[in-house]
Amino acid sequence: MSAPLRLMAVHAHPDDESSKGAATMARYVREGVDVLVATCTGGERGSVLNPKMDRPDVLENIGEVRRLEMERAREILGVEQRFLGFVDSGLPDDETEPLPDGCFAVQPIEVAAAPLVALVREFRPHVILTYDDNGGYPHPDHIMTNRISIEAFEAAGDPDKYPGTGEPWQPLKLYYHMGFSKERFEALHEAMNERGMGSPYADWIARWEDRPEKWDVTTRVPCADYFEIRDLALIAHATQVDPDGFWFVCPREIQQEVWPTEDYHLARSLVDTSLPEDDLFTGIHAEVTPACS
Repeated sequence: MSAPLRLMAVHAHPDDESSKGAATMARYVREGVDVLVATCTGGERGSVLNPKMDRPDVLENIGEVRRLEMERAREILGVEQRFLGFVDSGLPDDETEPLPDGCFAVQPIEVAAAPLVALVREFRPHVILTYDDNGGYPHPDHIMTNRISIEAFEAAGDPDKYPGTGEPWQPLKLYYHMGFSKERFEALHEAMNERGMGSPYADWIARWEDRPEKWDVTTRVPCADYFEIRDLALIAHATQVDPDGFWFVCPREIQQEVWPTEDYHLARSLVDTSLPEDDLFTGIHAEVTPACS
């Protein structure tokens, strides 16, 4: 019997794990992979984005509500989940506006990365998923999530770094989420128009014209059979996701037919692989040491 493969997804807030890579995680869990979501903050400064949940009792207890939502989404996906304990930085209306004292995004990198290094050394993932260096979009917590993920990938295996945070462990591959590519939205846009449904993506695509993709897609993971689980996990984050809103405007059946993968950019690899890939563990399966019986 072989030791299980292990996947860690590092996210900024509760709900990010359900909007980025959720079907991939659901697939791997059901194939016997150990999957852990590391959530950097509690989402305490997040807005209520679902008008149905815009109530005083929710606003007064937003941190606790979002933790309960995270637990429900975790159960649906079948993953483990840990909070790193930092406070949500919020999203300033003005880039010149200072971030709140003590929030996640203003921490020194060695402070922000230490809990993640400790978790990497405890969980021992073979693969780590995170955001690109712009955070996927320029939220300060997403950008810091990228920074600490890279720091943990590069430092967790070094016994001289972050003493007192466990025995060294070196992950083998690091990926960036690429689920919001122009190519994907163009394909969904065309499919909806061809079916006479009209598409909500035209304005979004138009705004993309002068914004070239910085990272290429290296890895497409087939996971269409798990889109329903992804959607249920999204809906579990009721303060953040309107079941009648943007996330569900394109019917699931069209998504499964037109774009049946979740997509990634391979940012670091310590194993030999051949691009393009269809599996995050390409090149790793042979590296896993058989478990002792």
